[in-house]
Amino acid sequence: MKKKYFYRFIKRTFDIFCSIIGVILMIPLTLIIKLFYMLTGDFKSIFYTQDRIGKNGKIIHIFKYRSMVWDADEKLKEVLKDPKHKKEWNKYRKLSKDPRVTFIGKILRKTSLDEFPQFINILIGDMSLIGPRPLLEGELDEYKGNHELYESIRPGLTGWWGCNGRSDIDYDKRLELEYYYIENCSIWLDIKCIFKTIATVIKLTGAK
Repeated sequence: MKKKYFYRFIKRTFDIFCSIIGVILMIPLTLIIKLFYMLTGDFKSIFYTQDRIGKNGKIIHIFKYRSMVWDADEKLKEVLKDPKHKKEWNKYRKLSKDPRVTFIGKILRKTSLDEFPQFINILIGDMSLIGPRPLLEGELDEYKGNHELYESIRPGLTGWWGCNGRSDIDYDKRLELEYYYIENCSIWLDIKCIFKTIATVIKLTGAK
C-alpha cells in the first residue's frame, strides 16, 4: 500500500513539473500557430475543447489545438454518410484521410502538437502525463469495454497505446494495451513509456 502511495506521489509531482514547463512553452507555440491560421484566412479560435471521460467516470474538458475546420463536429455527420468513412470510423474512431482536417492541422497532428494544450488538463489534475487516453462518452460501451478498470486512473496525454502503434492498430488491440498499462503501471513503466513516446513522435509513427 505504501508503495502505491509513493508511486502516486511521484507521478503527480512529475505531472505538475512537466505541465508547468508545457504551459510555459505553449505561449510562443500558440502565437505561432495562430499566425499561421490567420495567414490562411482562418480567424476562428485555434483552441478546441471536447468532453471526455476521466477518472471515476467524471466528465472532463480536454484542450487541443484545432486541427480541423471550426465546425468539424457538424461536418462529421456528413462525412460518415460515406460507407467507407463510416467503416473506418467504427474500427479506429479516426479517419486516415479526414476531409475536415486543415493544412495546418495535418502538420499539428503529424507532430502530435495538437495535443500540447492538454498540459493544462494535467496541471489542474484532470489528466496525467502517462495513462490511458480519455475517451468520448459512450465510446467504451460501444466496444464492450471495462469501465471500472479503464476509469480507475487518470487518463493520460500519452500512454502504452500511444507509444505502441496509435492509429495503426484496431480498437480492440488498443484497449488491450490500455488495460495492460492500468494493471501494471509503475515508475519504470512510465519511464519506458516516455522514451517510447519520444521515439514515436520523432518517427511520426501512427500519427494521423
